[in-house]
Amino acid sequence: MAEESGSQRYVDDSEFMEFTQNDPVAARRMRLTLEKLAEGGAGDTVKEMAQEVLTGRMGLREAVANPTYAEGLISSMQPFKEKWDELSDDERAELAAEGERMIAEQERELREERAQGQASSRRDGGPRHTGGWSLY
Repeated sequence: MAEESGSQRYVDDSEFMEFTQNDPVAARRMRLTLEKLAEGGAGDTVKEMAQEVLTGRMGLREAVANPTYAEGLISSMQPFKEKWDELSDDERAELAAEGERMIAEQERELREERAQGQASSRRDGGPRHTGGWSLY
């Protein structure tokens, strides 16, 4: 599925479900990460790769198999690896706990969005079920 953003077409979270074992929160995080990369903070090569994936011109699997993009991703991650290597075990555990809290918050937000969407659909006369037939 794709959604429009200005004049640019972007893929939605469903594009990443196969990579996240059908986890909608992880798929959303993957898309949001690609959006950050598309802003250019990790360099022009990674920016281009993220834009190609987000616009649907290239699949994620194809992008990471591209030697130029793979090299760009690896080199852009090097400063993070060096910083991680400098951290103590306690600092790493603290960052891991912070990440778990962020994931839990994102899961809560996604559940709320879905509940609001379902309630809105019912109020707007949308279907109450997804069965194959209806009396209406």
